[in-house]
Amino acid sequence: MKTDKKILFVAIGLVISVTLIGLAAGVNPINNPIVIDTEAEDLEVTIYNTNLGVVKEYRAKYLPAGVINVLYEGVASRIDPTSVRLKAVDSVIEVVEQNYQYDLVNRDEILKKYINKEIEAYLTYGGNKELIKGTLLSYRGDQLIMKDKYGMIQILDSNNLVLSELPEGLMTKPTLVWTLNVTESRNHTLELSYMTSGMTWNADYVAVTNRNDTKLDLNGWATITNNAGTTFNDTALKLVAGDKALFECHRYDLPEITTLKNNEQKQISLLEAADIDVEKEYVYDDIPRWWRYGSNWSDTSEKKVDVMLNFNNSEGNNLGIPLPKGTVRVFTNDKAGKLQFIGEDSIDHTPKDETISLFIGQAFDIVGERTQMDFNKSANWYVYEWAVNLRNHKDADIVVTVVERTSGDWEITKEDYNHTKVSNNEIEWQVPVKANGESTLTYTIRYKRW
Repeated sequence: MKTDKKILFVAIGLVISVTLIGLAAGVNPINNPIVIDTEAEDLEVTIYNTNLGVVKEYRAKYLPAGVINVLYEGVASRIDPTSVRLKAVDSVIEVVEQNYQYDLVNRDEILKKYINKEIEAYLTYGGNKELIKGTLLSYRGDQLIMKDKYGMIQILDSNNLVLSELPEGLMTKPTLVWTLNVTESRNHTLELSYMTSGMTWNADYVAVTNRNDTKLDLNGWATITNNAGTTFNDTALKLVAGDKALFECHRYDLPEITTLKNNEQKQISLLEAADIDVEKEYVYDDIPRWWRYGSNWSDTSEKKVDVMLNFNNSEGNNLGIPLPKGTVRVFTNDKAGKLQFIGEDSIDHTPKDETISLFIGQAFDIVGERTQMDFNKSANWYVYEWAVNLRNHKDADIVVTVVERTSGDWEITKEDYNHTKVSNNEIEWQVPVKANGESTLTYTIRYKRW
């Protein structure tokens, strides 16, 4: 008997020793994971204008050596789990297994996990409350259907539900769950990166011209929307503009640290530029009916003249930076010095040293009329003669750009003003028109027959 007791004591001692050694070695049971819920010490968010965000963050945590389980809280609820990358900056950590738990605590998720399980709920009647125990059969909206201990079916209000504990698997915030193999017990700096949907941005611009439309000031704003499912506190922010892969895009590194709250739209200044040289251009661009419908009869069409504001995106013109796609709203100062809205247009992604043309609207007091004067055809050519009459009701002289749309093999055989071949599909003439006067451009163009 003494021998048996001695063996028993030795066995208990071995168990205790093994347990202590295991604890010292950092054995971390599944039901006792290490929780990392601190704010990121360093955070960087890159947002694309395609409903995509890329997050990179650093957090420090003491981790014991061995195979351990870790709950990493505070990631975006719209995370792409397949994009997650974890590494230790100053040590070696192996990710054995990764899970993303996104069943967050809410009434429906709780009730779903309590189906066919015992719950307690209050039955209210006549101002009194009675606590009823039973098995939850189903739920819908604010109603619970349960079977009490007597086998009776009870229909109760879900707002009076009483639960003893939170169901397993529900989290209070989106959480990454890892099984890690840690080489040594120490403070580890963890670098986590992942992609998430629910983040986007777009550019908006405000342009203000001077009284004679020769200068403008331009302000650009980045409008950022965060619906990723978490708040990013004190983050460095980068914005990527473009429609292709990163190497075909432009990245804007915003200088200030900012906070992006969940379900928030925020505006951040993107650029401020003043005293930009701008040119007002009047354009008559009326595609005649023969071009639109393939007819060759004589035709007259009348339309107002388009007003454009053109400026060069160059360093010498106080700009010279890539401008992301967005809407430009244009204002001008009236005689009283007050701002008046005069129009808006959209620009595409525009690199530096390119010209930006904004369509502001149509001139109220300039009218153009195109008339087909003649048409002939021969064995080799179709020959058209056109007259474009421009009437200027302004008290100032102007120049109107007249545009002709072309195709195939063509040549101008006669014209009142010299043309410019913009491309094989576009010809332009610069036609001066006196104040309260009119000018007529007449030209003959022939097209080679196919």
